[in-house]
Amino acid sequence: ALKGESTICNFSSLSIFPPSAVHVDSPPTIPTLTTSYAHGTSSKSLLFSTVGGSLQASAERFPDREAVVFLQDGVRKTFSQLQQDVDQAAAGLLALGLKRGDRLGMWGPNTYEWVLFQFASAKAGIILVSVNPAYQVQELEFALRKVGCNAIVCPTQFKTQKYCDMLRQICPEMDTAIPGSVKSARLPDLHTVIVTDSRQPGMYHLEDVMQAGSSQHMQQLEELQKKLSFDDPINIQFTSGTTGNPKGATLSHHNIVNNAYFIGIRLGQKSEFGCLSKHSHRVRVCLPVPMYHCFGSVGGGIVMATHGITLVSPSTGYDGRANLAAMESERCTFVYGTPTMYIDMLGQPDLAKFDLSSVEGGIMAGSPCPPEIVKKVISTMGIKEFVIAYGTTETSPVSFCGFPTDNLERKSETVGCIASHIEAKVVDPGSGQLVPLGISGELMIRGYCVMLEYWGDVAKTDECIAKDRWYKTGDIASLDKYGFCRIEGRIKDMIIRGGENIYPAEIEQFLHTHPKVQEAQVIGIKDERMGEEVCACLKLKAGQDCSAEDIKAYCKGKIAHFKIPRYVTFVNDYPLTVSGKIQKNKLREQTEKFLAL
Repeated sequence: ALKGESTICNFSSLSIFPPSAVHVDSPPTIPTLTTSYAHGTSSKSLLFSTVGGSLQASAERFPDREAVVFLQDGVRKTFSQLQQDVDQAAAGLLALGLKRGDRLGMWGPNTYEWVLFQFASAKAGIILVSVNPAYQVQELEFALRKVGCNAIVCPTQFKTQKYCDMLRQICPEMDTAIPGSVKSARLPDLHTVIVTDSRQPGMYHLEDVMQAGSSQHMQQLEELQKKLSFDDPINIQFTSGTTGNPKGATLSHHNIVNNAYFIGIRLGQKSEFGCLSKHSHRVRVCLPVPMYHCFGSVGGGIVMATHGITLVSPSTGYDGRANLAAMESERCTFVYGTPTMYIDMLGQPDLAKFDLSSVEGGIMAGSPCPPEIVKKVISTMGIKEFVIAYGTTETSPVSFCGFPTDNLERKSETVGCIASHIEAKVVDPGSGQLVPLGISGELMIRGYCVMLEYWGDVAKTDECIAKDRWYKTGDIASLDKYGFCRIEGRIKDMIIRGGENIYPAEIEQFLHTHPKVQEAQVIGIKDERMGEEVCACLKLKAGQDCSAEDIKAYCKGKIAHFKIPRYVTFVNDYPLTVSGKIQKNKLREQTEKFLAL
């Protein structure tokens, strides 16, 4: 009330939440949305921690709890051991001459060193650049030049990827350089290369870094903690680059610490002082997703730091059978994966032999999740508290996530509910106007989770983040009155057949109901008369036989005639990114070539 005035509020006539707010501390039971705008409210505040501060807090609270287990390399570290290694590595990086704001590339598969440098770089205020372990010479050079990498960490090689040899192709000067003093014509910013597992000319060994930090550097590291801001950029994640060159999504401590914190709470993994959830003291997450990707580094590494959970890495490179073995031997309570990873686990011939009774929950994300696969994971693998999450690298990543107690329809048909402290709206892609509730349009996200920028690319940043800070996802979606979201597909994947807009995800979901189909991908391929035609690229279950005519007959009368695939091809595998996403542009090229179009 203004001074000198008195007011009387009749609280009984007020709604607890405005018609745009969804309270998301627990699954919403009251329908509050009246249009396609949602704001996830929470009684829990945003954190102001840095990445390094989050790990420090967990190390102080749970010093003897296992933080990470890397089964293939036989590495086990408690939180106090991990913290000690991180401090030593961070001091070592400072001793090597790296400084706050420098960029350090991490290039390799899932190893302990990935997690070590994720936190050591953050503690030293150095921006970690997540480099795709599958990159070849040209892609690597583009990425390192784009963000001006000052240092890079990698193993000598992994499988067919010869990391040191590829670096030498770009930077032959390394062979005669003193470690830390590399001068490269093609990579002018790069001066330091650190190899995790061998000694190479012109490169430091990991041991050198761990021994380089003196007490003076430790003191310098301590002083630095007072200066770091949670708004500082701390991680650059490259988008997949399926159209054009990859872009470096630049994320702050604030982006990723809070996203991890609220993911953990949504999944029931919280372990706050005096407030242990039923899972918290024993959450052991089987983490087969790659660390270089937001799903693995934030949903895995940063959740480990913010909630004190244990990460179990089944294998250095993806191996579906190793996942099942790890869940059994390590008594994992939770598992992460992309749809492809779950399809692979479900397809293991001896799946029934594995004891998965400890696994209470799981999360599927990274690409569209077919409802039939979700149902099979719950029924066949027995993972009852299973959820879908949706997000993008540019939103740190999660903006929608299910609740473990959601019913089967919500688990299989939606990507979950709006996340805490995040806004979402669905607009007409042409006009930018809000669409009515339940109607499809382009999904847009705003909030703490939206990246700072695409590194060094103002034009691309402005294309996808408006002046009012709404991020354009490029996904077609709809919202319901409880704040749950359905993803219909990508705007760019939309097939326009003779003027009809067709969303591949809808047809894929239907084809997954066919008893012989293990996986379905639907693409648009060129057609002189219709512009585009629908093509289904199917992977059949082991030992099954099926024809294109069988598939078309199955569709008839169940989906609209214009959605029935004109072409049906059968494949053994799909072209994948390392993070398990289907590369539909490559699939389209391969299929058009196969069909001689």
